[in-house]
Amino acid sequence: MKKSFFSSSISAARYCSLLLHRCMKPKALKPCKQIHGLMLTHHIDTNVLSLSSKLIGAYACCEDLTSARLLFRQTPNPNVFAFNWMILTLTFSGFHEEAIGYFSLFRKSRTNSACPNEYTFPVILKASVGLLDVELGKQVHGLIHKTGFEEDLSVCNALIDMYGKCQDIHHAREVFDKMSERDVASWTTMICRYADTGNIEESVVLFETMMSQGVKPNDFTWNAIIAAHARNGDCSNAFELFSRMSKEGLVPDLATCNAMISGFVQSQRAIEALDLFRDMLISGFIKPNQVTLTGLLPACGMIGSIRTGKEIHCFIYRTNLDINVFIASALIDMYSKCGSIENARYIFNTTPNKNTASWNAMIGCYGKNGMVDSAIELFEKMKTEKVEPNEVTLTTILCACSHGGLVEKGLEIFTSMGSLYGVEPNNEHCSCLVDLLCRHGRMDEACGIVKRVELATDSIVGAFLNGCKIHERRDLAREMREWLRTEMKKGGDFVTLSNIYARDGEWEGVEEVREVMKGKRVYKEPGFSTI
Repeated sequence: MKKSFFSSSISAARYCSLLLHRCMKPKALKPCKQIHGLMLTHHIDTNVLSLSSKLIGAYACCEDLTSARLLFRQTPNPNVFAFNWMILTLTFSGFHEEAIGYFSLFRKSRTNSACPNEYTFPVILKASVGLLDVELGKQVHGLIHKTGFEEDLSVCNALIDMYGKCQDIHHAREVFDKMSERDVASWTTMICRYADTGNIEESVVLFETMMSQGVKPNDFTWNAIIAAHARNGDCSNAFELFSRMSKEGLVPDLATCNAMISGFVQSQRAIEALDLFRDMLISGFIKPNQVTLTGLLPACGMIGSIRTGKEIHCFIYRTNLDINVFIASALIDMYSKCGSIENARYIFNTTPNKNTASWNAMIGCYGKNGMVDSAIELFEKMKTEKVEPNEVTLTTILCACSHGGLVEKGLEIFTSMGSLYGVEPNNEHCSCLVDLLCRHGRMDEACGIVKRVELATDSIVGAFLNGCKIHERRDLAREMREWLRTEMKKGGDFVTLSNIYARDGEWEGVEEVREVMKGKRVYKEPGFSTI
């Protein structure tokens, strides 16, 4: 009989337990299987030192869920270690319902070695977030209260995160306020959840309170508060915080830089977006990704710099970034706004898996550059290739019809939107149609559309007033003046209405419009040229 090289079953179990533990951090599955094989060939008792549970945990940690599940079923009394690892791995692998099933089994086992602990609850709360099931989270919260873990710091942080991500910010704040001890993660989680709900003011108050209480923000806290401001369009405060973060010796992460660039672009601050991108490249700490470039490319179109756009395009090739449909659409739009139709069409033709956004960008390119027939032709081709037009597609094609004078084609598309494409006309579509009709003198029809719109946008009001001015339909402007004064918000629209009155010598009307402007505190920005 072959003699085992282990001196006793205890020493064998300790040795195997140590080896399994060493497999877990690097997720070394092959050595884990070898140790399992060693245990089988040497008939090592897996009940000693809860070795069976450690083996389950090792397989789960190494993401071999098939083996972990099989061993779990074969183990008579799995301990808390086995349960925790099964729940953890299933949750982070996206099997949230199965994780909850193991948690329910865990609760029913009710043995001394198998009771949920401070490591169990944060994970099962993540499973609740994965299902966006706040009621389940509340049930777990009740169990936390019963088992006495309500004072545990990591459990409280997980509760704040769960309530916040499930859109129950009231209960998240309630947990936060009741905490006897808070760490930087507690503050950061609460700040992030406020930022996620758009309550930037409260997230800033918490951020300043956190520092006043001597809790030093970490890079996650800084990134969260900066990104929140940037996404909200408050680039000035975002940049100020960005500078403060740099002075603290911390480096912003990629998500924050992406949010900053996107925020600058959305705020029409193209130069600052491009400067930030250059700083990212010079620093060498942050490598731009597809999201960075998708957010940045519109800046080139804003300033009409095809040279800068081509430099970014070359950067994409040099760094071997995958040109996905989002980058492709942004490139098409950039070349379109810079007047390079040939380059835009090349990107469109070489994009392998075009989505609706790609088609929209190319149709828009033709429309903006006066190639209306090409825009219509591409729109028809889009339909033959079974790509479903959406709201943006129809806005784009209606704009093209407006610029190209295709009144009947535009009306045909507008009237068939619901029946052919399942899209109900919105204010943008109505604005395009009003513009189309006004450009070609069909003012009575345009007036009819305006009257049917429940809530007119600036573009609808502006298009109608310009039409009244160009075609000298002061009668329509007067007919609609009470409605227009209610709906108008832009200074330019008030000035146009004032000029319509002035042409007819109705100086009382001019004075009345000017008084309304003062009452609404609306001012006309002076025109300027970028040339």
